[in-house]
Amino acid sequence: MIKFFVSASNHGHLRGLADEFQESTNAIRKELNQLSDAGYLEKSTDKNKIMYRANTNHSLFKPLQKLIHAYLGIDEIVDSVLQRSGDIQEVSLIGDYAEGLDSGKIDVLILGENINQAYLLRLADKVAEKLGKEIGISFENFNIQRKVILFVK
Repeated sequence: MIKFFVSASNHGHLRGLADEFQESTNAIRKELNQLSDAGYLEKSTDKNKIMYRANTNHSLFKPLQKLIHAYLGIDEIVDSVLQRSGDIQEVSLIGDYAEGLDSGKIDVLILGENINQAYLLRLADKVAEKLGKEIGISFENFNIQRKVILFVK
């Protein structure tokens, strides 16, 4: 569920998900079918592949997405960042978590003016310790393949 609910734009197909999570296609198929039958995932066909993505029209989409964000510690990071860190224009999740992978490292992109980078780096260390995850912070918008925008001013 993390894969699909961390960002509504995430999608995947059976073999790709099996490779990504290093699970058998049968195990992935079973989960995808259960989530689809319950209405949490939508199916679509792209060439010969059945693609899956979160059903954003499901009544539980927003609460599940909020739960996933809380589980990953994203809500806590965003709240802390916005309090005392300068003129933040955008906060985005990048890296594995933006792809829906729980790799244990949370990469965050913070853009703005007069950002207190030293404060944010110290804060990232504290949050990382609390969550038991590694946190990486970037302050430059380099060539990012995918990002999940958490805050825009």
